[in-house]
Amino acid sequence: MTVQGLFSARASAAAQISAVLRIAIVGRGFSGMMTAIALMKTVRAPFHLQLFDPNSSVSGGQALASARSSTILNTRVRDLSVSVGDNDDFNDWLCSNAAFRAAVPAAIPGFRQIFVPKEIFSDYVYQRFSEALAARRDITVQVCNDPVVAIRRSHGNRFLLESANPANPLFDTVILATGFGLTAPDAVGEDASPIRAQRLVARPHAVLLGSGIRVVDQLLQLRDSGYAGQVTIISRRGFLPQSHTPNSADPAFPAETLPQSLPEIVRFIREACREAEEAGRSWQSVMNGLRKHARSLWRSLPARDKHQFNRHLRAIYDSHRNRLPEAMHLRLKRELAEGRTVLRRGRAGRRGLSGLFFTPAGSTVEEVIHAERIIDCRCQAPDLSAPLMQSLLSAGLAMPDELSLGLAVNARGEPFLDDGSTVAGLFAVGPLGLGSLPDIDLVPEIVSQAYAAAERISERFYPQVKAV
Repeated sequence: MTVQGLFSARASAAAQISAVLRIAIVGRGFSGMMTAIALMKTVRAPFHLQLFDPNSSVSGGQALASARSSTILNTRVRDLSVSVGDNDDFNDWLCSNAAFRAAVPAAIPGFRQIFVPKEIFSDYVYQRFSEALAARRDITVQVCNDPVVAIRRSHGNRFLLESANPANPLFDTVILATGFGLTAPDAVGEDASPIRAQRLVARPHAVLLGSGIRVVDQLLQLRDSGYAGQVTIISRRGFLPQSHTPNSADPAFPAETLPQSLPEIVRFIREACREAEEAGRSWQSVMNGLRKHARSLWRSLPARDKHQFNRHLRAIYDSHRNRLPEAMHLRLKRELAEGRTVLRRGRAGRRGLSGLFFTPAGSTVEEVIHAERIIDCRCQAPDLSAPLMQSLLSAGLAMPDELSLGLAVNARGEPFLDDGSTVAGLFAVGPLGLGSLPDIDLVPEIVSQAYAAAERISERFYPQVKAV
């Protein structure tokens, strides 16, 4: 499907496409759509944009028209703007939405401090994408649902994307925006256990795998849909998300002299949290302030400290970084206090006819947790063994980061090579760079990186054209 800016005549589109800059974005989640918006607002010259993703949906979620449960984002409205320099853009969009104002009247005149469903944020992003496209008569956008299996460098320093369509053209720039991986259209979050398991389980029992926001959201959606059975959450490290404060926790971090080693950083953060609470603030304000310094702290650590952090501290860090809205956290605490939900620390194994094999932490003895449903809510790291990633690594177009969590990238998302150089025209935006850029899975950081990548593309191909 090809869309021309402001729907100009298709007859001239083909000729224009062959003569202008060609850009491919692999992935049409938030990272991909945000990069598309940034390109349309930054590259002030004609270009053709092709979006690759096996998911066929290209519009917002119609969230307010849907009665089904929805994932609540764990970030306040104030931090979800897709407009650089205008932190109130999402809030203004909500204020102009009559249906939303009617559904959430208590927050009027503004919604900056509230948490909204993911589908509403999706509607906002797609509307801003549509508006950016409508404002550009000189670009075309094409959507391709064929999964990309490899990226090759061709003669002339262009890129060939291999997919089910053998006729894919060459691209001047390729942006990987696959997040934690591209999901096939038919993929579902729930692992269907054999039907026989329903006869073997004595009472309703669901097992949720994971420890982040997704596992709590799935638990609460089960309850909201009327599920009254027992729930067991299996977490490798045993940490669940902490709570946001009721009101804004303004960033506060004593950064006059930053420590250089991992033990010193841990002590420094703990002391800063203690001092903040003694001064009547909150530890959440310290964690919010830490985000501004996370990258410089991370770069200062030697490789051994980074590995130690990933093994022993990342789970507790994520539980304090990715926090729950207070109302959701209170519901989680009630579930655990009443015993209807149990948190078990350990390792999930293979599935059996009546449930899941499980090895508790500190034990080598495997047991069976009987359950009629098992739902995997774990957020996996990008799969570097996937054919697409392997094509980049084997061709020397990218390399893994120090922890093999994803690709080694700079702040603009340009993949590093062994000699410290980058490949011109190739970018990895968003969570693919999490091992290099802490918090690059959060909206404000993705927005900043998308605009930085777009500016780099504009400077490279159109150095005489100023971005506006």
